[in-house]
Amino acid sequence: MLTGKRVSRRGASAILLATGIYTGICTASVQAETVSTPSKAFTDALTAYDAAWEANGLAFSVATFTQDGGTAYGQYTPHKDAIFQEDDVLSIYAEPIGYSFSQTDGIYAFELTASYRLVNLSGQVLAEQDNFAVFSGEGRSKQRELAAALSFQFSGLPAGDYQLETRFSDDEGGKVAGFTLPFTIADPK
Repeated sequence: MLTGKRVSRRGASAILLATGIYTGICTASVQAETVSTPSKAFTDALTAYDAAWEANGLAFSVATFTQDGGTAYGQYTPHKDAIFQEDDVLSIYAEPIGYSFSQTDGIYAFELTASYRLVNLSGQVLAEQDNFAVFSGEGRSKQRELAAALSFQFSGLPAGDYQLETRFSDDEGGKVAGFTLPFTIADPK
């Protein structure tokens, strides 16, 4: 009789397991059938956005000095002006757009490299470095919200006016674009 109870419990467990699996399959099937999909107007807008993105070429929707860099896309505090003290860190936030994507096995990838030049007003290059920062990502969707935060510290700059030229290279599409931010090192008082 004890043996019969064990068989009965095993049988009941198997039936419960099978019922649970069947219920899960039915639930998954129902869930798949009830997923809301975007409207045709929304899908058409995404297609138009994709075409505009590709046609635009590499550019920047934002490029500015910030108080402390950026923490995420759209999460930055602009610097009140472009006046800094001699040893201040210069933080820049930029939002590149129009960069290219490669696609392999359903995965989209991008890669941008940043270079800079520090120039005085007479055009003399005081510092420069190619490919000092890399911004890359990959996923099943095209990542179009890229927050590029850069920090610079130039020690020993005398008081005066300068320009920070930043250039981004799109490694997937061969595009290049940049921006120039003028700034002043204040006279220490």
